[in-house]
Amino acid sequence: MTGKDAVYTHGHHESVLRSHRWRTAENSAAHLLPHLRPGMRLLDVGCGPGTITADLAERVAPGAVTAVDITEEALGPARVEAERRGRSDITFAVADVHALEFPDDTFDVVHAHQVLQHVGDPVQALREMRRVCAPGGVVAVRDSDYATFTWFPDTPALEEWLDLYQRVARANGGEPDAGRRLLSWAHAAGFTDVSATSSAWCFATPDDRAWWGGMWADRVLKSDMARQALASGAATQEDLHRISEGWRSWAADPDGWLSLLHGELICRV
Repeated sequence: MTGKDAVYTHGHHESVLRSHRWRTAENSAAHLLPHLRPGMRLLDVGCGPGTITADLAERVAPGAVTAVDITEEALGPARVEAERRGRSDITFAVADVHALEFPDDTFDVVHAHQVLQHVGDPVQALREMRRVCAPGGVVAVRDSDYATFTWFPDTPALEEWLDLYQRVARANGGEPDAGRRLLSWAHAAGFTDVSATSSAWCFATPDDRAWWGGMWADRVLKSDMARQALASGAATQEDLHRISEGWRSWAADPDGWLSLLHGELICRV
């Protein structure tokens, strides 16, 4: 969910959606779950393929859920997921998080997962999320922090990947190390009652490594990030192939381990 002149680094290639469809409320929004109850009105900002959205809809039913993303194309997979799971209680709309077209105090919960790292003005985005959240409600956000990603064994190609990703993301107007900045952004947006936490994903089993490493091996070559890196001169095709093979090599190593840190906030309105 971009806007304010930012460009979404990942795009919507199958390799990207493969990653996003893995996300659930349990593995990606656990910090929010204790605050949900039936009957709540919930807005999911930057809903992506809708797997988290549908999980949240189950928890607030019979409450109404609205899911938004930046284009109709981006909303397509979420509509399919909602239909597959029989969730007729989810309404979809195209929206820019910097200027949400909803009245003040419309929702009891406003949620965004891996959104603020991609927007041009995360403070304005949080102001808008606060505006449409009713008094007594919560705004919940979670974003990764790429500089804290860590892995074993040392793999030069993964170091190269991290440097390249950060350069491309920042050139697109985003902030890949958003997780550590969430609290400061929330304070700048006017929130005064904020709980800040962190949590991590870890990939260490053979199946997990094969999935995560294979997914990134494909993304480095086929996603919008690859196109942007080549167009800007940030990388050559040879560089991308070397990084892709590095991901496959890491995934095949029985000692391979990788962890990703995320910052999380619960902001009370």
